[in-house]
Amino acid sequence: MDLDQIFKTPNPIIGVVHLLPLPTSPRWGGNLKTVIDRAEQEATALASGGVNGIIVENFFDAPFAKDQVDPAVVSAMTLIVQRIMNLVTLPIGINVLRNDAQSSLAIAACAGAQFIRVNVLNGVMATDQGIIEGHAHKLLRYRRELGCDVKILADVLVKHGRPLGSPNLTTAVQETIERALADGVILSGWSTGSPPSLEDLELASAAAMGTPVFIGSGASWENVGTLMQAADGVIVSSSLKRHGRIHQPIDPSRVSQFVETTRRSLEAHASSSPWTKDSPTPVISNQ
Repeated sequence: MDLDQIFKTPNPIIGVVHLLPLPTSPRWGGNLKTVIDRAEQEATALASGGVNGIIVENFFDAPFAKDQVDPAVVSAMTLIVQRIMNLVTLPIGINVLRNDAQSSLAIAACAGAQFIRVNVLNGVMATDQGIIEGHAHKLLRYRRELGCDVKILADVLVKHGRPLGSPNLTTAVQETIERALADGVILSGWSTGSPPSLEDLELASAAAMGTPVFIGSGASWENVGTLMQAADGVIVSSSLKRHGRIHQPIDPSRVSQFVETTRRSLEAHASSSPWTKDSPTPVISNQ
């Protein structure tokens, strides 16, 4: 997966638009225009704040179906994604929660989005929705049938879940890439808003061997400089919300602050590193 080609940077910051409850969800409010207006406002705030991509997800549809969502959800998300793509020129991703990867891929292929996020691509996870099995074989074949090149970002040992058994993180990353054919992997903490550890990110990056590794939760301007030392990109939502509260809308000033902090830390890390990106030998001063 060529991050430069898709996001125009090797270290993308991807903001998340959490859609208000959609039709058939328990908290659906009955007015799709309200959902669309909020999504358009948040996408605009993310774009103006300087993020490099946006993921659209049905976050407020909880409690989630563990696999296939209602067709009304797919229809609504497709419409909303198209509206967002008319407003911003950023790469757009789709995540149909909890794990409806085929619907994500269908929306992306039809709307022209560039990537999807899949919570459980392979393996088996015990979650609050029950036991979720990955179906990489179906998803990859479906992508081929659709004739699209939508990239698949897959969570490894996804948050809000526990693996059945005790898989090694290194093995889990390798199998997600080599056997499930993920284009990129995502590492999160145990729940929404909790970050992965730097040690786990370092293990994941070493196991990925060049496949992009994303921070999937818990990034803030206080920790992103440290975490990005071992990751290629970051997916961020909670810390960009007003007052940092998940149910609040995106705050443009917090987006700008996060982007500026992340870019500044990446530049500082690059300038202090004795290694160049393309060379295995250290850069030695002529002094």
